[in-house]
Amino acid sequence: MRYMKKQFNTVLLAAGVLLAGTCAFANTGGIKSKEKPKYIDKANMDLTVKPGDNFYKYANGNWVKNNPVPASKTRWGSFDELREESSKRLQTLLEDAAKNTGRDRKTQIIGDFYSSGMDSAAIDAKGYQPIKADLDRMNAINNTSDVLREITYMRVNGAGGALFNMNVGPDRKNVMKYIPSINQGGTTLPDRDYYLKDDTRSTTIRNAYKTYLQKMFGLVDEDPATAAASAAAVLKIETMLAKAQMSRLQMRDPNATYHKFSVLDFNTNTPNMRWDILLKDAKINGADSILVGNPEFMKTVDGMLVSIPASEWRSYLRWNLIKNAAPYLSSAFVKADFEFNSVQTGQKVQTPRWQRMSGLIDRMMGDMVGELYVQKYFKPEAKDYMVKMVDNLQATFADRITHLDWMSEDTKVKALEKLNAIAKKIAYPDKWRTYDGITASKDNFFANVRSASIWFYNFNVGKMGKPVDRKEMGMTPPTINASYNPSNNDITFPAGILQFPFFDFGADDAVNYGGIAAVIGHEMTHGFDDQGRQFDAVGNLKDWWSKPDADKFKAKANEVVQQYNALTVLDSIHVKGELTLGENLADLGGLSMAYEAFTKTDEFKKGKKIDGFTPQQRFFLSWAQIWRNNTLPETSAQLILTDPHSPGEHRANAPVTNIDAWYDAFNVKPGDAMYKPKDQRTKIW
Repeated sequence: MRYMKKQFNTVLLAAGVLLAGTCAFANTGGIKSKEKPKYIDKANMDLTVKPGDNFYKYANGNWVKNNPVPASKTRWGSFDELREESSKRLQTLLEDAAKNTGRDRKTQIIGDFYSSGMDSAAIDAKGYQPIKADLDRMNAINNTSDVLREITYMRVNGAGGALFNMNVGPDRKNVMKYIPSINQGGTTLPDRDYYLKDDTRSTTIRNAYKTYLQKMFGLVDEDPATAAASAAAVLKIETMLAKAQMSRLQMRDPNATYHKFSVLDFNTNTPNMRWDILLKDAKINGADSILVGNPEFMKTVDGMLVSIPASEWRSYLRWNLIKNAAPYLSSAFVKADFEFNSVQTGQKVQTPRWQRMSGLIDRMMGDMVGELYVQKYFKPEAKDYMVKMVDNLQATFADRITHLDWMSEDTKVKALEKLNAIAKKIAYPDKWRTYDGITASKDNFFANVRSASIWFYNFNVGKMGKPVDRKEMGMTPPTINASYNPSNNDITFPAGILQFPFFDFGADDAVNYGGIAAVIGHEMTHGFDDQGRQFDAVGNLKDWWSKPDADKFKAKANEVVQQYNALTVLDSIHVKGELTLGENLADLGGLSMAYEAFTKTDEFKKGKKIDGFTPQQRFFLSWAQIWRNNTLPETSAQLILTDPHSPGEHRANAPVTNIDAWYDAFNVKPGDAMYKPKDQRTKIW
């Protein structure tokens, strides 16, 4: 799943699991289940495993054995199963719209867009003709000015970006004002390490990438020799860019990627790039300043503009055009795209076309289809429940901050100010986007995609000079996810995630608190993790901590880093404790406060067993079942480099070893594999 915001929007992303056939959002207006689901099902557990030896396997062992990754997927778990259900719901809505395009503008646009995307015969008949005029134009590139002009043309005309990333968003140190930002980019492979390392996996992927490049250039009628030369030029340029990029770990520091320049001053840093002209041509008007994530990267780009021959720049820009267009061109492009993706991820079968189309429309016109989704599959009662649950967790978090033994009173006051200022965005936006200007027809899929892409670009750059819209949601309603945005100091829970195993009206409190309450606590904790804690109550990047308190926090956070560094994923591959620190802190904080909130419920106080489990046990089992999943080895190896989240097994296991109540609930004793002495259990929030 891709992240909605740029660098500092932290999200709850993971593969978990849901028992097939028991997805029951029945009580909230979703698909009606014939039977009440077993919220904690012993059939999914491996009761031969001691909970204190491997809690994840105890809770999920049989499910893991019985639910291999489907051929069209790279991993399979609760998030994935809910996404599958969500995409089927979208399919229903889109097929209905396609049959009733005369109903209204909204139905016409999404219906015709979907129809055009499903007409593979018409798409195949066009081959690469939809991008031929662009390719022909690029053949005229002869100098630096031409390169920069083409990059801008591509952005403005919905053909994708190249060389660096550019967008308009709130100034991280003055969040009430929009500002253009420039960030490193320009590469194709998932991480810079794939260009720079010579281990077997990196070399295999690079070799497959060369083959992929040559095949794609051949599909736009380059002869083999020319295609090979073009591929070599692309790999050369992207490797130079990768060497200049900061690592993912370096980019976790929000101050390290905040460099503000006046537009004219930045011209002197990159003399071959006139930013006053570039911004104007990019339709970004009225900007006197610019944020630059990695100035050294941009200096490298500036030098490359004059050191690399125009012929190689033509190949590089043609490649960026081709790769951005490939998913929307003929089956030959789609097949080549998938073949290379399968080398990286291990996916065996291409995702069905209807599913790709429903996902595309959700990404491009999420509010338009999301409004229909909410009307059909969501009830207001679920939103009301969530508001109360969020308030409950917020109050619990406040109480925990008040009683912290490691934080000074002055810092506590500011922490509480930030906590109480968190804005809640639940289920769907207060105001739906109308996408004025987007057009769609049944017979031109590629033109429809371009129209939507241009709309999104104009929507983004059109923010300049306007008040910052702090009510904007970064996720579409059907999304199975949740997020915290530090620059807005807000948390978002789309309608899609408000389903079992996270939440169900019919479930007992232990299940809902171990599920959605822990997710709520997770997102709140992001405001106080190693990144989020650097932003104040308004969302500005501003230090509000006393140095002694900050030092104590860092020492505790380092305990978490070391705990996760010791965990293995594949053979000798370990979890990257520093890269995953923010998510690991959020898991620990979220689970801890969810459990405390649960202790205030009647179910906890009465202590009655359900299906043989105490309320405490059901709470932790609910938490564990969120994370059960199977992931292909190739995907696991990629995620360990690129994903700031730990693998599901470790998300289930590692946090509970720091929570005393878990030891009591399952009678975990010294000698059990997961046992940690009480004085070694990390407690932060």
